[in-house]
Amino acid sequence: MSTEYQPAQLEADVQSYWQRQQTFRATEDTSKQKFYCLSMFPYPSGQLHMGHVRNYTIGDVISRFQRMQGKNVLQPMGWDAFGLPAENAAIKHQVPPATWTYQNIDYMRGQLQRLGLAYDWQREIATCKPDYYRWEQWLFVRLFKKGLVYNKTAAVNWDPVDQTVLANEQVIDGKGWRSGAPVERKEIPQWFMKITDYAEELLTSLETLSGWPEQVKTMQANWIGRSEGLQFSFAVDGSEQRIAVYTTRPDTLMGVSYLALSPDHPLTLQAAENNPELRAFVDECLQTGTSEAALETVQKRGIDTGLRAIHPVTGETVPVWTANFVLMGYGTGAVMSVPAHDQRDFEFAQAYELPVKQVIEPISGEAVDLNTAAYTDKGRLINSGQFDGLDFQAAFDAIANALAISAEAERKVNYRLRDWGVSRQRYWGTPIPIIYCDSCGAVPVPEADLPVVLPEDVVVDGSGSPIKSMPEFYNCTCPTCQAPAKRETDTFDTFFESSWYYARFACPDNPDAMLDKRADHWLPVDQYIGGIEHAVLHLLYARFFHKLLRDEGLIDSDEPFTNLLTQGMVLKDGAKMSKSKGNTVDPQALIDEYGADTARLFMMFAAPPEMSLEWSDNAVEGANRFLKRLWRAVHEHRETIEGELPKVAPESAAATALRRQTHQTLAKVTDDLGRRHTFNTAIAAVMELMNALTKFNEQDAAALSVRQEALELVVLMLSPITPHICHHLWQVLGHQSAVVDAVWPEVDASALKQDTIELIVQVNGKLRSRIEVAADADKASVEAAAMADETTRRFTDGQTVRKVIVVPGRLVNIVVA
Repeated sequence: MSTEYQPAQLEADVQSYWQRQQTFRATEDTSKQKFYCLSMFPYPSGQLHMGHVRNYTIGDVISRFQRMQGKNVLQPMGWDAFGLPAENAAIKHQVPPATWTYQNIDYMRGQLQRLGLAYDWQREIATCKPDYYRWEQWLFVRLFKKGLVYNKTAAVNWDPVDQTVLANEQVIDGKGWRSGAPVERKEIPQWFMKITDYAEELLTSLETLSGWPEQVKTMQANWIGRSEGLQFSFAVDGSEQRIAVYTTRPDTLMGVSYLALSPDHPLTLQAAENNPELRAFVDECLQTGTSEAALETVQKRGIDTGLRAIHPVTGETVPVWTANFVLMGYGTGAVMSVPAHDQRDFEFAQAYELPVKQVIEPISGEAVDLNTAAYTDKGRLINSGQFDGLDFQAAFDAIANALAISAEAERKVNYRLRDWGVSRQRYWGTPIPIIYCDSCGAVPVPEADLPVVLPEDVVVDGSGSPIKSMPEFYNCTCPTCQAPAKRETDTFDTFFESSWYYARFACPDNPDAMLDKRADHWLPVDQYIGGIEHAVLHLLYARFFHKLLRDEGLIDSDEPFTNLLTQGMVLKDGAKMSKSKGNTVDPQALIDEYGADTARLFMMFAAPPEMSLEWSDNAVEGANRFLKRLWRAVHEHRETIEGELPKVAPESAAATALRRQTHQTLAKVTDDLGRRHTFNTAIAAVMELMNALTKFNEQDAAALSVRQEALELVVLMLSPITPHICHHLWQVLGHQSAVVDAVWPEVDASALKQDTIELIVQVNGKLRSRIEVAADADKASVEAAAMADETTRRFTDGQTVRKVIVVPGRLVNIVVA
């Protein structure tokens, strides 16, 4: 037999062959159906982790399978290279962030190449390079001129550890998504993008994404948060001022017992001027983050402002409180509080002994217990005067009409989604292309002067962004009036870069345009792969950017990703792998010991892609043993053959059965890899076929031909998953061409035909025997065969047969008494 399976040298040789042949270089070949497969690109942290290995192997298996289907496949890779971790590492290691980043990219590229991933490396991009970020600066300038970006002083989420602003999506349970520090509220000038202008389209076009998990679409829909409601106002007692509120439940209007204002509502601030206790409360609230997530985690607290509002229907006065759970940036910054029918209002009212008045009852009329919780369902109005007896919709209409004049009522559609604050006060990011002039205000950098290049040879010491103390960077001339001016020193949120990288992969070598006609050739991405944790943060922004690019005339499609696969985490001992938990496994060490194919096979076999994968050393060793067994089986088979092996039809029943199982396996694997993406069940089916091959010991010409075909199909079916060993074994099986260029095999329908089939025989539902009948036997023949079976008769003799149930192709159940 040939030498033992030694993956290190084998894999290096195969990868060298792919590189020499430029096997995975993608061109815009219009003669073939295109297939763009993309995995979310990594941050160059310095080392791959097992989550990377799983994510990228999934994408690679899909890409290789689609290539074998005859499609023109693009699978690129790049680096999400800006971000705070580089600054932290630079402080720790005393090197510029750029140096640290580029070193990590070089190392991680080598790690990815060791995995044998079928990437077109000529399309590689790094978002920290000026030839990439130039174009997002260019787009920002165009959007500025169209009014889709703007600057305003706003309350923002401030991470006191990372010393930067966080978008609401980056606040998790009231804490910074990277640092874990409780966020604070801070008022600073910020640049915003008008994602709210696209809120309705972002919501409705979710319906077109049939290839996305429903869970992800639901998360996005909830984040966008479309609601239909009524906006109207309460007069302030003794004042000409009014308090505008928005509610989706105008049917509860008659149950209002107080209004709640945000701590930074103008009326709150006005009342605080002469109220030290209120002023102190407001100041305390301003230390809390601005996101709903942050507010959900704080204890609900408030204070009476001393103001009284006049109910627009009854004319009664209700107290006006300020509460730490109300945000000025959401709705009107004021809430009509109905404790009986809103749980948060109920808890607040309980804490401060405010009235709880029921105005909604179930349609059934059953009693409601308001001692422990609010009743939040829609129902029928009670204790509501002229509106008594109305259901939700009728009450909505009647109250809207009643308040149309007195309270300026207006039906409105609101969104939970806020405009995207893209300013970050960090250094390692794309400079925002704006110049500030005392005379002209904020002026965009002229397109001819782009890119605004971020200085890379800098020292970061943690005291703030170094470019803020670099006159050579920020001193400039106003492009409008030529007066001395200052350059913006904030940088873009790093989600800015990752929101359009998928499109730049189509034409990364174009120095003259953000995108060109090649983008329309490849887009949208046919299969996108990444973690569920990006369901809102990244995917919503990418969808928004795609629509911006479309409206700028740069692309024709409406959505960036046709199909989305969200892979699960890699766990060890039931917990997500992380350095802090000390439960990581080094992918490099795994590859060094077992080879890339073993790592790939284990990752694809251990669990379905969307489920979490539990790490198992034994399972890794099992994957390696299987590859060794496959290696031996192919080599031993070929050593029995002299010269060309003619294709001979199977003669024996065993050979016929093996060929049938071979093509049954091919049919299943084709579906599992192509449609279902259940790589684990595909591998299990191939392993079952290998078990059958091991038991098949016939050696005549027909048997050798059946074995040759089975082994060829095993190699072809596994080649997207374990490409290196399959490259070698394909040649051992007698093929001159490379397996990577092979076409996916077709199922031979004639091989699936069966003259006889085996049926289970049950007596009163219990398995008693098995019988073999003609594949086309009718019901009467099947019943007769079951009743005549000697083993079955031991359980039916002397019994009265009540009925016989035949399930075609599966079983016979004889019911006796």
